[in-house]
Amino acid sequence: MATAADAAPTAAARLAATAKQSPNRSVTAIVQFKVPEAKAKRIVKAHKGTITDKLPAVQGFAVRLPAKQAKALKSAKGVLNVTLNAKVNSTSFSPELLATNFPKTTGADQAWAAGLTGKGVGVAIIDSGINGDIADFKNADGTSRVTNVISNPGATGAGDPVGHGTHVAGIVGGNSAFRTDGLAGKYTGIAPEADLVAIKTSDDAGNSTVLDVINALQFVVDHKDELNIKVVNLSVSADTPGSYRTDPLNAAVEFAWHAGVVVVSAVGNRGDAADAAQYAPGNDPYVISVGATDERETAAPADDTVADFSSRGRTIDGFNKPDVFAPGAKIVAPLAAGSAFSQLAPATSIFEGGQYIRIGGTSMASPVVAGAAALLLQARPDLNPDQVKALLTANVTTTADGVGQVNIPAALAAQVSTAANAGLTPNLSVATALTLAGIDPTRATWTKATWTKATWTKATWTRATWTKATWTAGASGTTAPWARATWTCAACESAGDGVDPTKSTWSRSTWSRSTWSSIEW
Repeated sequence: MATAADAAPTAAARLAATAKQSPNRSVTAIVQFKVPEAKAKRIVKAHKGTITDKLPAVQGFAVRLPAKQAKALKSAKGVLNVTLNAKVNSTSFSPELLATNFPKTTGADQAWAAGLTGKGVGVAIIDSGINGDIADFKNADGTSRVTNVISNPGATGAGDPVGHGTHVAGIVGGNSAFRTDGLAGKYTGIAPEADLVAIKTSDDAGNSTVLDVINALQFVVDHKDELNIKVVNLSVSADTPGSYRTDPLNAAVEFAWHAGVVVVSAVGNRGDAADAAQYAPGNDPYVISVGATDERETAAPADDTVADFSSRGRTIDGFNKPDVFAPGAKIVAPLAAGSAFSQLAPATSIFEGGQYIRIGGTSMASPVVAGAAALLLQARPDLNPDQVKALLTANVTTTADGVGQVNIPAALAAQVSTAANAGLTPNLSVATALTLAGIDPTRATWTKATWTKATWTKATWTRATWTKATWTAGASGTTAPWARATWTCAACESAGDGVDPTKSTWSRSTWSRSTWSSIEW
């Protein structure tokens, strides 16, 4: 039986309700503009707002202002959209029975046999961080494959206080081959030699907001060439349904997609609820939205079925989601020592003396596909995001209940006949940026140079003096000794109260035992 969830109010409804119930309450809103920065600042000031953060990725600001002014601001001339900063939710469901068949189910093991391991491909994991001390993220010489990035100003150190990001990273690129504790080779991710870029969006308590994710995506675009980031995984889901045309998180993922980065997103864990597929970023028609299957404890994909918790349905804009399915139940991957997962999980879900944990959810399915994209781009680095999406979503294995599950060997062998996303209309902010840069928003005339030259991403957002976030080498206390490098967001650090700490993504309260019942484990 599918897991149903109550429909949540839309962004517009939430803004209106807040303004009516608490008109003078101070709120943080993500405000997107259609006018130059100087004029935008005047509009904010006229509505008694204070700018707390610049958001060049969505051509806007984070603004602190009274709720009634936020509602009025939405109707102001020159304003594209106003969205209350809301929490984003981890899309993991619950640890279940042990099964580590997913590399065989998807055919990743066949790619390894052909010499494809994701080597040289950077995969950004926007999540709760990565515990980089784990042997599964190190090379044979002991050096790390992880670059550490902190996008949340409330994070005073590297690492993973929750455990979610570490588990996700292990599915993408965990590699136990060099362990010396008897576990060598036992647990392996889809792309075991990929370079991992851990973009930590949670603070020290495990909290994160949409603003943190947007800043993380800004980092991806700004540093994609430097760190060779080809793929980004987002195992998160906003808590407010809406249209991809106006949502700021959708604008940010499309910003990355149009800059040449393959964006893979979990579709969410709302089962077959009426609004199950209406949450950013998994609702975006450009990105690869991933649902979860249950492997039934075998490596034969023909007996796999859609996991009950996996969201499926139509978005507000009429698109069917997800785009493809991947194993997402009974998944075993590395456990971050001392994390919330390690403290709250029952003993039956912890394995190998606390080194690994089993969890199920679309959070676990998404990194399977992100790893598959890394293998594909190692083999064919000339592919653009639309082509990668076409190959991974069109060349699939049909499961027992008739859905398409990722088939890595088939994708590697296929040729691109028609690229995905043809004729789509971008998010309004992104469409404006492309048009101002003299680039066709439908991408019908795009060339490889259009994809690889991120000129429009740099020039367009600054054309009206929209300054970009600044990233510096890790400050004292945040630098990870195990990381290849550590970056912190200087602009985020100076944003003051731009991030509302009460808006949680992976708060420990979310992972309470009352939520994770013994049956779900």
